[in-house]
Amino acid sequence: MCRSCGSIVGGGQQQCAVCGTSVSGATSASQPRMVVDGETMRFARAVLSRPYKFTIVLLVANVFVFLLMWQTSGMPFSVLAPLPNEVLIPFGAKANYYIQARHEWWRFVTPMFLHVNVLHLMVNMYSLWIVGPYVEKLYGSAKFVVFWVLTGVAGVVASYLTVRPGMAVGPIARFIFKAADNPSAGASGALFGLVGVLFVFGIKFRHELPEGFRRAFGTGLLPMIMLNLFIGYVGRGFIDNAAHLGGMVSGALLALVVDYRRPGERSGIAITWQVLQLAVIVLVAVSFVKTAQHLSDPLPAQFVTPQQDVTQALPQREPENPAYLHYAKAMNDAQEALVVAIKDGNTTNIDRAVKDLEAAPHLDQKSDELREKLKLLLIRARESNAVPTTSPQRDKSKPVQDSKLTPEFGAWRKEYNLWLKTAGRSHSGLSELK
Repeated sequence: MCRSCGSIVGGGQQQCAVCGTSVSGATSASQPRMVVDGETMRFARAVLSRPYKFTIVLLVANVFVFLLMWQTSGMPFSVLAPLPNEVLIPFGAKANYYIQARHEWWRFVTPMFLHVNVLHLMVNMYSLWIVGPYVEKLYGSAKFVVFWVLTGVAGVVASYLTVRPGMAVGPIARFIFKAADNPSAGASGALFGLVGVLFVFGIKFRHELPEGFRRAFGTGLLPMIMLNLFIGYVGRGFIDNAAHLGGMVSGALLALVVDYRRPGERSGIAITWQVLQLAVIVLVAVSFVKTAQHLSDPLPAQFVTPQQDVTQALPQREPENPAYLHYAKAMNDAQEALVVAIKDGNTTNIDRAVKDLEAAPHLDQKSDELREKLKLLLIRARESNAVPTTSPQRDKSKPVQDSKLTPEFGAWRKEYNLWLKTAGRSHSGLSELK
């Protein structure tokens, strides 16, 4: 970033290609100042003088939401301390369980406005402050807002699709796939989307851009992109690389089909983009309204212990024992099926859950005992919701009629959580963590 004119400086450049200012910090009489042609200067002034109000709006919104989350947590101030799941999930963090079992679709939208700790927020907001103004100045505020929301949603969708415990084996696979359904949050997917927009912009319009802008965008962004991918590879397991790649690819695709505001063009916005801008703003607003309506919902047992999977967070190793992962997934899926049956009277997933429990591997005697108890609870839930062939169709909206099932399930969950914290840790591969 040029400290004189604010232009992005391409990898390996010693001088700003727009204004000629040295970026190396060293001055030398033998090193002449770059002479910039008038076309470059006119283009730079025409583009860089445009407003970027929605970049500031997004920055303020992200900071506001984080402060609200931090106040809700009741935690003392700390740059590195992560917010617990009890705060992240109610505020709308992505978790596949909530999207699949509870159909909380708004969790595809809200995570791009949430952050796990102060460092996470600072890194992402600094990146937004650097990259955001360029996209907004080049494309206009309406397109910028649409880009931000669509690429952010694409990043969350990519994160959702890559929670695949069976595929997260080996360092290469774990770069993208996740072994556990840990809550995910952060603006990095949308930020990578903006980088994808600038990358394709520099290549697509290279023949009409002045030399300085061709170097700053397009292939000039490759060193930064490769560095971030390398950091993601090193931090696989706690950095959501799928969200990064999903955002960047979607941003690149948008830039392929969307034109930009050339210098000298009228500032008027096409009605289509105004409508799209309004639509995505309404989508964000409705998503947070839905989040507020479910703010007090109780957390399932598997989310009580903080296990964040974020785009920029503190390292947390995932379980490495495949047998434990298989067992834990079967138990979590079975609990989800039982909760849905108790709450909604829907037993559709119970048969599958019972089969998965039966196929789950042996870990120890207590794990087998817990599995059998859960299996019996599932069978009772299915029988309670069964429709007798000689009776009228039962109202599926009514909960399970077995009055003992709910308290017994609560007692079972306490027993299971105790096993997870004690003997279960020895099977998970996390027992050495303090």
